[in-house]
Amino acid sequence: MIVITGATGNVGRPLVRALAASGEKVVAVSRRVSEAAVPDGVQTVAADLTEPEGLRPALEGADALFLHDGGANAETLRPRKILDLARSAGASRVVLLSSQGVGTRPESRSHGVLMRSLEDAVRQSGLNWTVLRPGGFNSNMYAWAESVRTRRMVVAPFGNVGMPTIDPADVAEMAAATLREDGHAGQIYELTGPALTTPRQRADAIGDALGEPVRFCEQTREDAHAQMLRFMPAWAVDTTLAVLGEPTPAERRISPVVEQVLGRAPRTFADWIQGHIAAFR
Repeated sequence: MIVITGATGNVGRPLVRALAASGEKVVAVSRRVSEAAVPDGVQTVAADLTEPEGLRPALEGADALFLHDGGANAETLRPRKILDLARSAGASRVVLLSSQGVGTRPESRSHGVLMRSLEDAVRQSGLNWTVLRPGGFNSNMYAWAESVRTRRMVVAPFGNVGMPTIDPADVAEMAAATLREDGHAGQIYELTGPALTTPRQRADAIGDALGEPVRFCEQTREDAHAQMLRFMPAWAVDTTLAVLGEPTPAERRISPVVEQVLGRAPRTFADWIQGHIAAFR
């Protein structure tokens, strides 16, 4: 049995589907999850990762655990308690969704320090562990959906800075492989898409998928900072803008890991937008 935390998220949702389709017994855990949101046969447990005792029913009889990075609740996550519960329940394997920033931005509070503490807990858990470190997600572009729907416009900073963003479904398939297959214990996998794309190019790809032009309007760093402060703490905004505007060579490097493990190239941004264009119509 495989327990998936963050089961309703951009990675957790396709991960649950992939595991269920392969015949695995799956328990989907999220703060708000219903049987209607998961494939037939998948057990659901509503639990908050910041209150580990609530995970006890989900972990009973577990063989493996997919541990979400906690998202907005990362600071209050109690990973050691969660991992102790998993081990006590009989689990032998854990796969952690971490961040590329642990390696590229070790000094940052959001991308480095918090995620490093999660990785340390996993490595010291006594379980066979694998860490996934994706870079930016294609699904981050959902932030553009409203302006594309209403004005056929994308407003974003750093229009010509390319990054190898990844389809969350590829991260999910990597998680499924490492949860089910041997040979991944003790590995840290950095995950990216197959090519660098700029915000301007992504806006063009959205227009191609819609069949009509989408105008790109370059935002100043100051305007982007003010906008992001409405939904992110200042320390997270500063790091995010640094990554988007001045990526390190490591953050721009295209990783071969998805192709090595899955036997196929990662999906392109154009592939992703074709599958999710309804949100932008």
